[in-house]
Amino acid sequence: MAATTTTTSPATLQPCKNNATGVVLIGRSSPCSWRKTLLRHHVVKAAASSSSRWRKAAPTGAGGGELKTSTSGTAREEAAGDVIRRLQNGPDVRGVALEGEKGRAVDLTPLAVEVIAESFGEWLRDQDLQPLESRTTDGGEMRVSVGRDPRLSGAALGAALFAGLARAGCAVFDMGLATTPACFMSTKLPRFSYDASIMMTASHLPYTRNGLKFFTKRGGLTSGDVEDICDLAARKYVARKMGLGGGRGMPPVVMRVNAMTAYAQHLRDIIKERVAHPTHYDTPLKGFKVIVNAGNGCGGFFTWDVLEKLGADTTGSLHLEPDGEFPPPPPRGPPPAMSLTRAAVLGRGADLGVVFDTDVDRSGVVDATGAAINGDRLIALMSSVVLGEHPGTTVVTDARAGEGLTRFIEARGGRHCLYRVGYRNVIDKGVQLNADGVETHLMMETTGHGALKENYFLDDGAYMVVKIIIEMVRMRLQGLEGSIGSLIKDLEEPAESVLLRMNILGEAKYAKQRGAQAVQTFYNYIQERKLNGWVLDDCGDCSVSQGCLVDTNDNPIAVDAYMYRAKFFDDYNRQLGWVHIRQSVHNPNIAINMQSSVPGGCKSMAKNLLERYLLTSGINDFVDISQVQKFVN
Repeated sequence: MAATTTTTSPATLQPCKNNATGVVLIGRSSPCSWRKTLLRHHVVKAAASSSSRWRKAAPTGAGGGELKTSTSGTAREEAAGDVIRRLQNGPDVRGVALEGEKGRAVDLTPLAVEVIAESFGEWLRDQDLQPLESRTTDGGEMRVSVGRDPRLSGAALGAALFAGLARAGCAVFDMGLATTPACFMSTKLPRFSYDASIMMTASHLPYTRNGLKFFTKRGGLTSGDVEDICDLAARKYVARKMGLGGGRGMPPVVMRVNAMTAYAQHLRDIIKERVAHPTHYDTPLKGFKVIVNAGNGCGGFFTWDVLEKLGADTTGSLHLEPDGEFPPPPPRGPPPAMSLTRAAVLGRGADLGVVFDTDVDRSGVVDATGAAINGDRLIALMSSVVLGEHPGTTVVTDARAGEGLTRFIEARGGRHCLYRVGYRNVIDKGVQLNADGVETHLMMETTGHGALKENYFLDDGAYMVVKIIIEMVRMRLQGLEGSIGSLIKDLEEPAESVLLRMNILGEAKYAKQRGAQAVQTFYNYIQERKLNGWVLDDCGDCSVSQGCLVDTNDNPIAVDAYMYRAKFFDDYNRQLGWVHIRQSVHNPNIAINMQSSVPGGCKSMAKNLLERYLLTSGINDFVDISQVQKFVN
């Protein structure tokens, strides 16, 4: 496609002299300028074609092994289509976008992104998402916003994304550097109200990776939705590889918009309205010191456009400037981001530390004492806040949450529902429970993903922090002593917590099937009483079968990966702890999470699993159990 870039008023369209993108950009408002140094991230510098000038890599599976196909045309076509299907990662798309990973070839190419984007646009048309009035005024054109994190591959893949959406007949709006929650909110905020949005990010994964997250006004897409889109994209990918379709047309016209500023104002307004400070309404954070660690991702805006404008002192904040290579902090010890933030909080005498992941859909905090609040602690803190506002509500978490958290929630009058791992699973369960008449205001994963009913069931790390900040200010206004961490001082924590992984052996294309077989065998062994002392967990009173996997109501959510949680009792009928075994959605392995309230309990459970399940069932023929053996021995 011909290359044209423009940034101008909405009344005119003028070619830019320094143009090399294959995209016509129309400036509706000034580009988002969080800092002058960020402006370079708004420049689209993609190749003119979505597939030209991009290294052609041999397709690989999740484990990096080269795909072996027959010489028949049909087999080659199926293998080519599988390149796209393997990019699906639950409700997202993820892949390797840049060379540099040992054993992993580039598979998320511009061509792959273009056909996925085109397929998403066509899928949107079949969903009947537009209200009747917009079809009349906009001619039925789907309006889709696009944001991205600062990864180095973002510009080239972004141009391919624009081209694919335009080919599907969508009007495209470029948000530039953005957060995942802001992309969804661009479908809700009055000035924008797009039909759908795509965020280009690979979240916490290395800079060589990239991916896509999809939203409509209804929320994030399900795994089934993305599977349908990838199936359609796979057929397009095969056709393009054969030289069919995909001819060059007019360059896509892309409108540049500044939705991040509106999103930041939205967050500021929430804090001001809910704090309602009696003496300085517009600066309710005056007198507070808050440290932000943005991890060189997209979270810096929260410092400049939210906290500082509300009066907070953010001196000493860390890694605010976006950097597409995500330079790593010093390794080892506690999670580096939390330990660095803790040091900054204590060094500055701050009231709160905030940690965001790359695209700001996850967060954690550090209180004034330096205590890290993430995992179960963060869920407990949010449960304390939400149960104060909605007594008796149900809290949904993934099934890796501890029993101490269950007791914490129940002691405050709430109900705890344990469910499948996966942020989309946890959120969808909350939506389902509300639809069934079970009031459910909070859904959180132990990884830091959290969603609230009051916020469109959106997993928004910044919104979670907003809720915590509001509570912190209220505590001071009420004259309460102690940091925000004092709200969870009675949370019981396990004596031990262990994570082990077992890699699935063999060709990557069989990994999903073999992972499901291994996990289901664990379930069968318990049901058939081949594992004495093991009992499937009942998961709470929330329409979930034992083991926390299958819904028992009238509209079960489709299972995207197999996983079960079980409790273990010793010969004296004393519970030593619990185990959660699951097939990973992201990688060809099986994860085993264990918690015990007894020192040595995790080793006892691992030894029992090794001797009576892994070695006797034949699972070790196709699963590498060496990590379990090493832990036991």
